[in-house]
Amino acid sequence: MPMEKASLIHPTAIIDPRAMLGATVSVGAYTIIDGAVEIDEGTTIGHHGVITGQTKIGRDNRIFHFVSLGEANQDKKYQGEATELHIGDRNTIREYCSFNRGTVQDQGVTRIGNDNWLMAYVHIAHDCQVGSNVTIANCTQLAGHVTVGDWATLGGFTGVHQFVKIGAHAMCGVSSVVLMDIPPYVTVGGQPIVAAGINSEGLKRRGYTPEQIVNIKRAYKTVYRSGLTFAEAKHALAAEGEMLPEIKTLSDFLAASQRGIVR
Repeated sequence: MPMEKASLIHPTAIIDPRAMLGATVSVGAYTIIDGAVEIDEGTTIGHHGVITGQTKIGRDNRIFHFVSLGEANQDKKYQGEATELHIGDRNTIREYCSFNRGTVQDQGVTRIGNDNWLMAYVHIAHDCQVGSNVTIANCTQLAGHVTVGDWATLGGFTGVHQFVKIGAHAMCGVSSVVLMDIPPYVTVGGQPIVAAGINSEGLKRRGYTPEQIVNIKRAYKTVYRSGLTFAEAKHALAAEGEMLPEIKTLSDFLAASQRGIVR
């Protein structure tokens, strides 16, 4: 309803006529929504934010103050091409986060899934693909083309190099500098970072059975403790992955890794 919608947008906010906002979207003071932005029902946006470009935001997100979403990326090759930022549903995006849109050299879209918890000062660069139920703590920075799997957790002040892939359920300790891929389930930390076991507690909370966790621990030992080369470990897990879905997740990730893994 027009009257209802108007009551949810602060009078100092500036909304581009091209923007499409659901009737229950709330926009705080001095926020600017510029361009053909689409924001679905139930999303709340705090004060002094800027949302621009071909940005699509789903339902029931909580977006706090001073954010920059959908701004032109920081790739020197970028020449103003029409690229996008897509944000899913029920995400929490805290103060001073900056998420850039993609480049035509990749998929052209930076994507963020559903139910993520993205803390203050997080930067997500062009063409990153962030899954769902991910936690990224304060001041963590993702360079371009980074992939983060579902349920991953990145500690505060983590820096992730471009093109790195972080697997599902992985966990990074605080101030990690991530230069190589992190396999699913694996916990890393230290300076320089090293693997430190699997994310057992996280897997328990997400319903993995004791048997599945034992299988994952055994696979971890194959990769990290057996003395096998990376190629030998991948081969050993490939056959086991045909029988066990939880190992197939790991095996497929290792097979696709191009940077090598934290080891």
